[in-house]
Amino acid sequence: MTEIYIDGDACPVREEVYRVATRLGLMVFVVSNGSRPLRPPNLPNVRMVLVGDASDAADDWIAERIGADDVCVTSDVPLASRCLANGARVIAPNGREWTQANIGGALAGRELARHLRELGMQTRGPAALTKADRSRFLSTLDTAVHKALHETAS
Repeated sequence: MTEIYIDGDACPVREEVYRVATRLGLMVFVVSNGSRPLRPPNLPNVRMVLVGDASDAADDWIAERIGADDVCVTSDVPLASRCLANGARVIAPNGREWTQANIGGALAGRELARHLRELGMQTRGPAALTKADRSRFLSTLDTAVHKALHETAS
């Protein structure tokens, strides 16, 4: 059965995921290290998972459980890569779908930005989420979930 995993601490589209998952009867796991207060929704299909505060604990929890029929929502490029390696579908909050074809470039860009910061250069963070991003996210999530459900049924 298809499940949705949310890298929860910095995810701005949790409510959108809850709506899609509830409509389709899917389980959602919101994984957090507790660094930000999250109010769990009172929905039977949503489970809040609190992991330890170790570095990458939430990523590890997701990567150890996600499978080929599942979907992950994250802006974390290394986590996206790990989920893709497990065959899962991965969507960023801005609606970008991570694939084997584009994850390598994203990992390289992330590494370059890290190196530039180490050299003392200022790098910009992610752009603010727009209405268009949210709309694109919902469309991409709906498509990814339906593909996963179709493959599960086959």
